[in-house]
Amino acid sequence: MGSTQYFVAASIDGFIATEGDDLAWLFEFNGATGQEAAYERFIEGVGALIMGADTYRFMLGEDLAEWPYRGLPTWVFSHGDLPVPSRFAGEDIRFVQGPVGPVHQEALAAAGEKNLWLVGGGALAAQFQELGLLDELLLTLIPVVLGSGKALLPMNGPSEPLELLGQQILGKGMLELHYRLPGRPAGGLPEAPTSGV
Repeated sequence: MGSTQYFVAASIDGFIATEGDDLAWLFEFNGATGQEAAYERFIEGVGALIMGADTYRFMLGEDLAEWPYRGLPTWVFSHGDLPVPSRFAGEDIRFVQGPVGPVHQEALAAAGEKNLWLVGGGALAAQFQELGLLDELLLTLIPVVLGSGKALLPMNGPSEPLELLGQQILGKGMLELHYRLPGRPAGGLPEAPTSGV
């Protein structure tokens, strides 16, 4: 069975989006050296996804010809019905509510030997972390300061120290960090090359 991984980018002051869910600051870093290879290495190990409603709404608003996670079953936590446009037709997208534990078990089983990706957002990932269901954090630090916004992992107190498994410097001043959360088993992602840190 694979790991439950939160793969995410954040500003150096710990925000994944502005208060208004603006990500323009992040898109400026698209195409940086090493970024695509790092993502490809990660996504090859993914067997299923879980995301929040805001993340799904963001995907709806993007100019996408098709669902970017083709063939991967996806669970979307939402308090109401959300559309599935024709460009996403045929994909296994399930809308769920309630506690994260049962959905986690279902999604992890669907992932098989591969990993389960918590795509976002931070509040949803924090629910998994607080229940001890989050195994790894794969964080790309973006060299900008937002000052406020949606927190990377909004928790009700400090955590124990995370174990650093790997690190890699990417282009445009980005840094990829791979952590294991306290008390969690070794994961299913090959360690990133350690470079320059």
